[in-house]
Amino acid sequence: MNQKDNQTSVAAPNSWHMIRAMGGIGLLCGLLIVMTYEATLPIIDQKKAEYLEKAIFVVLPDAASIQPFEWKQSGEFAQAAGVGVPGRLTFAGYDQQNNLVGIAVDARGQGFQDVIRILYGYSFEKQAIIGFVVLESKETPGLGDKIEKDENFLRNFEALDVSLTPDGSTVANPIVAVKNGTKTESWQLDAITGATISSNAIANILQKSTAEWMPALVENKTVFEK
Repeated sequence: MNQKDNQTSVAAPNSWHMIRAMGGIGLLCGLLIVMTYEATLPIIDQKKAEYLEKAIFVVLPDAASIQPFEWKQSGEFAQAAGVGVPGRLTFAGYDQQNNLVGIAVDARGQGFQDVIRILYGYSFEKQAIIGFVVLESKETPGLGDKIEKDENFLRNFEALDVSLTPDGSTVANPIVAVKNGTKTESWQLDAITGATISSNAIANILQKSTAEWMPALVENKTVFEK
């Protein structure tokens, strides 16, 4: 038998067998991914809840205990079962004598790279934001991520004015970011040089969040005090 005969005697590969094998492998990989996700999701959620709880005490430094509240569609606030439960949650902080010291608010909005999620603390007494933490961010390392650690920028949140108009319907002076070193008002954010977009993003997130939350929080202060 010559070389040509040898070549023709070898059976051609069956494409159906290859497709079936590849499909089976893909199905198995997909199943493993789903199983891994389902198995690790409770752990991930628990870690997120623990991190959020720690952040609440950072933005409300005088708090000794916290109580989550859910803002319902009816406009009322009701106590929630825990930090990590679903719903539009806010977190009331209390001192050792169970006096209300402030509220921690979760907010998010578009940054330069992706959505930025933050947590800020509000003081009824000062009518101001008194603490700030970045919960999730993908801003550019070395530039945009300075919103998490730049000391000058974080000083903006020691007493950032969010007082309401006399009728209590909205924030009197919406939060805005200004060029670094030009801050003259207590509702302005001194932006970070080289990270203007991320600084503006934080100002926009806070502006929208405080416009929505501050009137509702002040109106329901007695609910949190109870």
